[in-house]
Amino acid sequence: MEIAFWILVILIGITLLLALDFTIGRRLHLAKVNKTYFPVRKSQLGIFTHGPELFEDYFAELRKAKEHIHILFYIVKNDEISHKFLAILKEKAKEGVEVRLLVDWVGCSISRKNIKKLKAHGIEFSYSQVPKFPFLFYNSQIRNHRKITVIDGKIGYAGGYNVGNEYVDQDKKLNPWRDYHLKLTGEGIQDLQKKFLLDWERATKVNLLHNQQYFPSLQQGETRHQFVPSEGKQLEAILDELLSVAERSIFIGTPYFIPSEKVFNRLLSALDRGISITILVPFKADHILVKEASYTYLRKLIKKGASVYQYKKGFYHAKVLVIDDKFCDLGTANFDKRSMFLNFELNCLIFNREFIERVQTILHQDLQDSRPVALRDLNRFNPFRSLKERAAQTVSYFL
Repeated sequence: MEIAFWILVILIGITLLLALDFTIGRRLHLAKVNKTYFPVRKSQLGIFTHGPELFEDYFAELRKAKEHIHILFYIVKNDEISHKFLAILKEKAKEGVEVRLLVDWVGCSISRKNIKKLKAHGIEFSYSQVPKFPFLFYNSQIRNHRKITVIDGKIGYAGGYNVGNEYVDQDKKLNPWRDYHLKLTGEGIQDLQKKFLLDWERATKVNLLHNQQYFPSLQQGETRHQFVPSEGKQLEAILDELLSVAERSIFIGTPYFIPSEKVFNRLLSALDRGISITILVPFKADHILVKEASYTYLRKLIKKGASVYQYKKGFYHAKVLVIDDKFCDLGTANFDKRSMFLNFELNCLIFNREFIERVQTILHQDLQDSRPVALRDLNRFNPFRSLKERAAQTVSYFL
């Protein structure tokens, strides 16, 4: 009995210490959040929805680099496609191209041996968001979830794909992988470049923003867009504002639907105003509890008239928001609390009608590959699922 008492005391103490760490760490982080604002630009935008096609194009552009390659990924695995990716970078560095690779400390799986090889080839490598004292628990939760590539200051990529076998349909459980990734040329490249260099400075303490070779003269394209970086609690305010202007319809595609209370209430209010809401989420889950964490929200939305679909043709990892055919939002942020409050994210607001119609065609196909979710599906008696839902609600902030 005495042992059980002391175990309980220790567990309570650890919980209190973690809560204190998180609370103070977050307060200090929010006090110094890097708020970056970019104007509306005009660029040429392309969109990829299939990993093999994206990486075929991506690797071809990397091989054509002449001056510099700047890359930020949340995840780079230690597998076949990742080795191919790193081999290209080493090849370009050997040719004299400046190569900088920034990866998230948690998401990266590159071995120490391979990191040494990268550096030996002249590649500038760094981790982003390495946990630091004194608030280790909070800092371990702050992840750089952005995906940015800038080639010679003229070609850019941003979106949902990372580097790993599953992203090129080589994972038996999650095959095929459905995601959206943008390719960019034109004046918007300067904003991708600046955001990469700001993240590089945060990680390495080296300021390269003054280097004009990274910012060549660029022509305008045809598609109006705006890059929107976020960290801390900025994304919640951005989503709340975007949803508030809806007049007819809202489409949300996301692998994880765990909205904040403020954003969720905005969706409920939109339904009360007669606005059509469609939500597309995966049928399969790639992480524990994320599916069950969404059910509480989905039930209430379905009751009010929202349409919810589960994607069946593989794993749905795309992040998209389309409002009234007026604009769409594509990027790295999921529709969940982790993206809203913890992660560093980068989204792209697109205002071009032709491009939005192209996105809607993609979404129409994705809905064809999905099944509608009825309220009875979520209310069917399942004690194991109910237990998982309760557990998910407890830790939903960190999923």
